[in-house]
Amino acid sequence: MTFIRDPLWNNIRVDPTAERLLDTGVVQRLRYVRQLGLAHLVYPGATHSRFEHALGAYHLACRTLARLQEAGALEGVAADEGAVVAAAALLHDVGHYPFSHALEEIGVPHHEEVSRPLVTEGEVAGVLRAEIAPDAPERIYALICGTSMSPLQGLISGSLDLDKMDYLKRDALMCGVPYGEIDEDRLMHALVVLDDPTTGRRGVGVLTKGLSALESLLFAKYQMYRNVYWHHAVRSATAMYKRMVEGALADGALETTGLGRFTDEGLLSALEARATGGVRALLHDLLARRLFKRAFETAAAALPMESLEWIADDRERTRRAELAIAKKLGLAAGDVLLDFPAKTQMLGLDLPVLSRDGSVRRLTQEGIPGAIDLPVLAEQLYRSARYLRVFTRSRTKIEWRELEVALAG
Repeated sequence: MTFIRDPLWNNIRVDPTAERLLDTGVVQRLRYVRQLGLAHLVYPGATHSRFEHALGAYHLACRTLARLQEAGALEGVAADEGAVVAAAALLHDVGHYPFSHALEEIGVPHHEEVSRPLVTEGEVAGVLRAEIAPDAPERIYALICGTSMSPLQGLISGSLDLDKMDYLKRDALMCGVPYGEIDEDRLMHALVVLDDPTTGRRGVGVLTKGLSALESLLFAKYQMYRNVYWHHAVRSATAMYKRMVEGALADGALETTGLGRFTDEGLLSALEARATGGVRALLHDLLARRLFKRAFETAAAALPMESLEWIADDRERTRRAELAIAKKLGLAAGDVLLDFPAKTQMLGLDLPVLSRDGSVRRLTQEGIPGAIDLPVLAEQLYRSARYLRVFTRSRTKIEWRELEVALAG
């Protein structure tokens, strides 16, 4: 058994299968992909990698599986399912693009889709078939995508997945902020495997005594989005990066199919060698930390959100709006960036809860009588953390009335 020192969890025990997976090129690339994208331009310590996070998720998976096994909760679960889940935790981010999630916001394939050949073919698949089971790669990919019928699916993708427990605590530690504190030990000890009366399937749920720990997870996520992930300067840098890569794809300097093979620095080096015009200017601005400034900012809670959701996913319409705003402000095309980040179910909750009397109820948007209304609170926190912003190359201001006209057009 190999031990790896980690700043968050101290010693992480790595079994021979995980050690072989760590040595593959697919996983080693994650050493050179930052966990928080461009957040290091605001929080200098945020240079930790997807590799560290993958190790942390694997560590939590092994701890949770051991606890469930000790409690007798894995009776009836396939003997090799624990190994499959642990490998899925380690491999869940192998499809990530350079600088984290940013590129998924411009419409390129989701990182889970990119991970399919990386997990089910080649070197990684060979290790999984030899060490776990012939069908292990396909089972692991299903867990990563959230489509597995495994009763342990919720440990990899869901309201309580172990990925969240690691990245919230790790990101807070590396950024030097006090917001990511989670009672992960209490939460892991409250996890159970039960029959869900709503779906009729066996899956991961939580004991009622774990609801307070679930609250800590909810608030930690809200605080991290509000103060780190969606910090105005981080979003400015992210908007610049998205525009830069969009331009490079349009110019032929980059190809969509090759984006997932780059490391952070590899992508920047490729752009330095191939980019021209506005793409090259954005690259140099990012490297020198000359970020676009806020011309407008307001919380989603103060907006008619339903009529503005297109900003997050309709890039063509967003570009037209940016041109209209630039014209109204007397700025050049490309000097305005519109940003309204969206995270589907960012604070969503949907899981079965086992009461002391043995009954199982589902914590959904309706909540649970006698407990804090976590789902409703989650939606309110989401609207509070999310901001509509207009960024401009030079410092200026635009009023909502003017902006509303540009957005309507």
